[in-house]
Amino acid sequence: MEALLEGPALVALIAAVLASGVGLALRGRRGSRRDVPPDVPPEPVAPDVSPEPVAPDVPAPQVVPEPAGVAGRLARTRTLLTSALADLVGAGLDDAAWERLEEGLLAADVGVQATTAVVADVRRLAREQGVRDVDGVRGLLRTALVGELSAGTRALGRRADGGPTVWFVTGVNGAGKTTTIGKLAAREVADGRRVVLAAADTFRAAAAEQLGIWAERTGAELVRGEEGADPASVAYAGVDAALASAADLLIVDTAGRLQNRRELMDELGKVARVLAGRAGGIDETLLVLDGTVGQNGIAQAEAFHAAVDVSGVAITKLDGSSRGGVVVAVQRQLGLPVKLVGLGEGVADLQAFDPDAYVDGLLGD
Repeated sequence: MEALLEGPALVALIAAVLASGVGLALRGRRGSRRDVPPDVPPEPVAPDVSPEPVAPDVPAPQVVPEPAGVAGRLARTRTLLTSALADLVGAGLDDAAWERLEEGLLAADVGVQATTAVVADVRRLAREQGVRDVDGVRGLLRTALVGELSAGTRALGRRADGGPTVWFVTGVNGAGKTTTIGKLAAREVADGRRVVLAAADTFRAAAAEQLGIWAERTGAELVRGEEGADPASVAYAGVDAALASAADLLIVDTAGRLQNRRELMDELGKVARVLAGRAGGIDETLLVLDGTVGQNGIAQAEAFHAAVDVSGVAITKLDGSSRGGVVVAVQRQLGLPVKLVGLGEGVADLQAFDPDAYVDGLLGD
């Protein structure tokens, strides 16, 4: 072996080893980016991205605008009642068919008392007049429902002696009370009246802030107290501000409260008494009810009516998710007129309650 490595063979071996080392070094340089001279930019490497799937040629969904007005907002209830009417006539106006109409009215939150009275009336008239078709029964039902809703005055109370009109607004948290006040303020200011808003919900800073936003938007004056202050003192200050600025209207917001908390309802009564004493009376005590709570709203209304002598009801959120028959139940069981209905988010969606238009929305043409 040593003989093989002597002389020319050794020289050749050394040359081969050197040549191999140089090749490895060169290959190492080519594999490292930091070894590339700065004046030679690296070749871009395409990312390994799979092609995106091509979406099928599907036409865009057609946007159908929501129908305007009461009829468009009461579609859910109308479906219940028109289906019940069709079943009623299709079954030949037998006992089972009339029971299905009762079920439809109850499902629409009309309430047991009103449903029993309305169905008995419609059934009697259909028999006496020989009415057998859908349109005829719908007409009788329409007359009966309008009759249920037509008692009492509808306009919000206003003062005639020149002093500021006072509206006292109450209800549970989440019913839409503060928003209803804001929309009322917007409407009144647009009609040229000077409005003062009193934020007597002093337990939630967010309530006063929300009312403040409405005051800025509408140009109404805002009266508020410190968080946790006596709500009656804020109502009192609201009267003073309305008198000082010769305002046409004072709207007092109150803390939302649970109707089964007696001490809270007693405090609400105190606010009403202080307000009435300072202002010389309250022209409207408006209870705001959430239309989506159905018959639970009746229990709320009874408790508030006992505490502050409610004079009218505003029912909010009648925008498709509620069952609109609750308006009939409220009036039948409480004897209180429904004065306002909230049909959506916009200011114009707070509307004066019209029994004829409302029943047409429930039953359709």
